[in-house]
Amino acid sequence: MFNLDKYKSKTAVITDRNESLSYGQVAEEVENFTVHYKGGFVFTLCENLLGAFIGYVACINKHIPQVLLDGSKNLELVQRLIGIYQPEYIWMPTVRVNEIGGKSIYTYQEYSLQLMAYDEPLIDRTINSELLLCLTTSGSTGSPKLVRLSEQNLKSNAESIADYLKITSNERPVTSLPMYYSYGMSVINSHLIKGATILLTDKAVMQREFWTFIKEQKATSIAGVPYTYEMLKRLRFFHMELPELKTMIQAGGKLNAAYVKEYVDFAKQNNKEFIVMYGQTEAAPRMAYLPFDKAIEKNASIGIAIPGGKLCIVNANGKNIKEPEVEGELVYKGENVCLGYAEKRMDLRKGDENYGELHTGDIAKFDADGFFYITGRMKRFVKIWGNRTNLDTIEQLVKAITPNCACGGVDDLITIFVTEDGLEEKIKALLTEKTGFNPRAFVVKQIDVIPVKTSGKIDYPELQKML
Repeated sequence: MFNLDKYKSKTAVITDRNESLSYGQVAEEVENFTVHYKGGFVFTLCENLLGAFIGYVACINKHIPQVLLDGSKNLELVQRLIGIYQPEYIWMPTVRVNEIGGKSIYTYQEYSLQLMAYDEPLIDRTINSELLLCLTTSGSTGSPKLVRLSEQNLKSNAESIADYLKITSNERPVTSLPMYYSYGMSVINSHLIKGATILLTDKAVMQREFWTFIKEQKATSIAGVPYTYEMLKRLRFFHMELPELKTMIQAGGKLNAAYVKEYVDFAKQNNKEFIVMYGQTEAAPRMAYLPFDKAIEKNASIGIAIPGGKLCIVNANGKNIKEPEVEGELVYKGENVCLGYAEKRMDLRKGDENYGELHTGDIAKFDADGFFYITGRMKRFVKIWGNRTNLDTIEQLVKAITPNCACGGVDDLITIFVTEDGLEEKIKALLTEKTGFNPRAFVVKQIDVIPVKTSGKIDYPELQKML
């Protein structure tokens, strides 16, 4: 997928640890990695480090099926997935190999390739030849459901993004998002495919070292979720001297329209661009973008379909809605739509189940100019700092403490309703441990009774009114 030979003399990656590799050197490390691979499924436990980067690129370019997982936090979630999928190999930080086990057969920088063995190995370990990459669907809640992606899915999306962002080999994007997150991965893909230089850091935007790295290496673009841009404003981003930084991209949830206007105004005054995008992991992940020249006029919009894609709105009967300002489900069609899902190892045998069509689960409408607007969600998902999180999964976790509970929420804040007093600290501790989210992602509210419908089911719309 990545033409490493074409750009062999160009710098592919620079890290905040003063490491630097050309595309030619990356190609050499890809060969060093793949000589140890004898077939099967790879778990890549990602941190934004050179070892993870090389393992990821090796698997992509050598068509080695892998899943990207968060390797920096509680590995209980990873161990659960290992039990379900039984990967043949795990590429992971060397300092954590004792937590996972396996036999170390290769090391590069701070990463080790672990050959795994199982007491009760699965009999059928077949993997569909189209499958290249799996990503988690639910942020950090530990659901075994994975999105299955092909090389065509990834390549078509990377090329579309590179097209509308006008990415060239002169770009120097900073990794302001985790590699295992579909959005962060897409930043890497869309730039490597054009021979750009990835500025690789595991530092967060709130850390001084992040900004030192950006300034020293003359970063040309930064990507963020709504929370990122809220934090940047607190950090007085508008007053920073960053002349080389030309592009700011935002996805991973809806940024308040007033914030969009502020960033667009700032961009216009400083010869920069602020691009709002919309996507889901199932689309590898980008589906829409808001052209910069429409960003003020349409600041509440997700924009238009990416090059090669198509957006439409369907009613409850699945029929296309052709009139503007009429709500329905947003449907996307394109080569980047995933093959389908996996919830167990045998599902890796499956082929394409979506045939290029994705029902997003988002309620939306379009205006008279053909620009799309998200107005709600059909299912109970919110995004916590860009991580799609199932409220029902959170609710099940809390039920281990109290059966009388229910969850509601909005992006970046989940509210847990309980009928007992004194549970806040215990619930927050559990959810922080299980999800890896900061405790401030959760609010615990005591109410007299959990509202229910006449059917006996929890009345979630009523709970949403109490948020």
